[in-house]
Amino acid sequence: MKTETVAARGSGAVRRVLEAEIQAARARGAEHPRVVDVGGGSGGWAVPFAAAGCRVTVVEPSPNALATLQRRAEEEGVAELITVVADDADALGRHVEAGSADLVLAHGLLEIVDDPAAVLSALATAVAPGGAVSVLVANRHAAVLHRALAGRVGDARRLLESAAGAVQGDTVLRRFTTDGLRADLEAAGLAVTLLQGDRVISDLVPGGVRDDELAEFERAAASSPVLRDVAGRLHAVARLA
Repeated sequence: MKTETVAARGSGAVRRVLEAEIQAARARGAEHPRVVDVGGGSGGWAVPFAAAGCRVTVVEPSPNALATLQRRAEEEGVAELITVVADDADALGRHVEAGSADLVLAHGLLEIVDDPAAVLSALATAVAPGGAVSVLVANRHAAVLHRALAGRVGDARRLLESAAGAVQGDTVLRRFTTDGLRADLEAAGLAVTLLQGDRVISDLVPGGVRDDELAEFERAAASSPVLRDVAGRLHAVARLA
C-alpha cells in the first residue's frame, strides 16, 4: 500500500503499522476490512486502502477535498469501495455504526477540532472489538524546537508555556505531547498499544539527502523514545480497553 509522495513522506513507519492492522483484520476473517477515515481530506490514505481491497468510509466536510477524493478514486478504479460522508468529525456516530470499523483513522484531526475529547469518544465507539484507532497529531516539543533552531526563541518560549501548545497566529488550535496524547486516549476508554514518532528529522534535514536514506532513518528512529518525543508528529495506535 502506497500513499502519494507528499502525504506519505516521513510516514513509512506509520504506513507499516497500518498495513499490519489490515493484515490482522483479514486474519480475524474480514475479507474486505472496513476502514473509517475521519477528516480524510482528498484521500491520501483512503484511496490506497481501497486499492488494497478495504471498504473505506471518509468523513470530511470540505467539498473541494471530497471532489478531489472522488476523482482520484475513479482514476484508480476503486470508487465503489469508498463511501463519502460530507460532514464534520463530531457527526461520526450518525454515519458509522458503533463497533463496525476494523481501523479508524484520525490523522491531522485532533489539532483542529473544537472538542477533541468528543471526537476521541466517537472514534472509540466506531471501532470494532479487536480493531484499532490510529491517531496522528502535531507534536508540541517539535514545534518548540523548530522555532528555537530558527532563531525565534521568543516564539519558542511562548509555545512552550502555552497550555494548548498553540499561540496566536497558529494554524492549529493545539499540539500534543506523548503524555498528553496517551492520557486523552485513555480518557476515551482506549488502551494505547503503540506510540511512535513520525517525521523525526524530515522537517529539519537540508536538501540533497536521498529519499531512501531519509526513509530508512525515519523507520529506525520512529520507535526511539527520545527521538519520538521531538518528532514532528506523534502516532498512536489504541484499542478498546
